[in-house]
Parts: sequence; structure tokens; C-alpha cells
Amino acid sequence: MAYNQLEKKDYLKTSLRAYFLQNGFNYGNYQGLGYANVMFPALRKLYKGDDDKLQEVLQENIEFFNTNLHFFPFITSLHLVMLENRTPSKEIRNIKMALMGPLAGIGDSLAQFCLAPLFATIGASLAQDGLIMGPILFFAAMNIILLAIKILTGMWGYKLGTNIIGTLSSKMEQISNIASMIGVTVISGLAVNFVKITTPIQYVAKMPGDQQKIVAVQEMMDAIAPKLLPVLYTGLIFYLIKKKKWTTYKLVILTVILGVILSLLHLIA
Repeated sequence: MAYNQLEKKDYLKTSLRAYFLQNGFNYGNYQGLGYANVMFPALRKLYKGDDDKLQEVLQENIEFFNTNLHFFPFITSLHLVMLENRTPSKEIRNIKMALMGPLAGIGDSLAQFCLAPLFATIGASLAQDGLIMGPILFFAAMNIILLAIKILTGMWGYKLGTNIIGTLSSKMEQISNIASMIGVTVISGLAVNFVKITTPIQYVAKMPGDQQKIVAVQEMMDAIAPKLLPVLYTGLIFYLIKKKKWTTYKLVILTVILGVILSLLHLIA
């Protein structure tokens, strides 16, 4: 069936709904539920008359997602353009996941480490002089600028997607694969930096001349394959999620149990 086409105002409304992104936050899929909620009105219009397809698309977007809410509209606008052009869901997902990390870094840096300190300093200075304009300036400046960023990034995503989707449609699979590789690289970096697992196991090795040397297993592993234990445990978690369909709560309980038992046995530290 022919689906309804979205208008520019639908992209604008979706961009403004970025304020609701954190409303469905949880530690199972972070902003996943919020993402689907933000997209819902536009998806309902796009797939009007096809409830099965609407439900399918919503379920595809209730998954792990985490980015900065001010640059988030760029992703939603690009996502909607790709849906309108019948881009396969796998390719959309790869682009979506590849963008969330970089935009999170840019958005957090701009909002929290640039704009907030700047206007907080100015506002605090005015407030110290007894001027009520201090807090008003901070509140107004932050909200107006961040609102403008949401609208601009949303419209930029719409314009960029509309202009290039036809040209890149033949190469979308290659772009999707590249985006997927970038995403895997980022996740791999997070795994080795934030998953802390080491082993305190040591043994005594005999050396020539009846000498002995204490050998640390962790040092041997680091020499052969640095961060091997964190990578192996991350692989186990991936397997349990992907193949066994474990929930976050089961994974947390498993991690706690393994951590306590193996620590008591002095197998990990």
C-alpha cells in the first residue's frame, strides 16, 4: 500500500518532541522508549491505515539508545527521511547507532561545558550585584539557545536527508556497513575501558640455578592480549542478550553473583 508522506511541519514537531526523550529513561534500554515516543506521531501519520507496520517500526525503535537530547533531532529527521524512502530497517539502525555517540559527545560538551559555565558565570556575577537579571539571563539564554539548536539540527537532518538520500540510495548498504563498523569500534573501546576485570593468580616458576620467580598470570595475559578478560566477559554478555534473550536484570544478577564468588575464590580482582 502507499504510505502517507510527511510534511516539513511533521519534522519540526518531532524535533520539538526531543524534550520528551528522557521521559521513558530506564537502565534496560536507556532512551529507547523515549525514542519511540518522540517518533510516534510522525510514524502514526506515515503508516496510517497499517497498524501492523506501525507496531513493527515502533518495536524496532524500543531498543538501547543514548545521545544528547539537543542534537537528537538530527537523528530523528534523518531517520524519518530514510523511512519515507523505504530504506531497509537494518541500514537505518546502523546509521542511527553510529550517530548517537559522536552527537552525544558534541552536544554534552557544548551544553554542559561551554554554554552552562558561560551563562552561569555571567548570571552569578549579576546576581552578586543584587540584579535579578542574573538568574533570568541564565534561564532565558540557556533555553533559547538549546531550543534553537534542536530546531536547527532537526531541520538540518531533514534537509541533508532529503538532498542526498536519492544520490546515496545505491551506496546506502556500504555506508551502513561503515557506520556499523564505527559503532562496533566505539563499543569495543567502551568495553576495554569501563569493564574492569583482572586476576590476582600467581605461580612460582623455577629458574636456572635453583632460582625461583613469581609469575603473575595477569601480566602474561596483558603481554599476549591486553584487556582479554573484559573482552571475554563483554562477549559473554553479548551472547546472553543476542542468543538467550536475557534481560538486563538477569545480567546484573549474574554479574553480582560471579563477581562475589570469583572474588572470594581469589580468581578475579
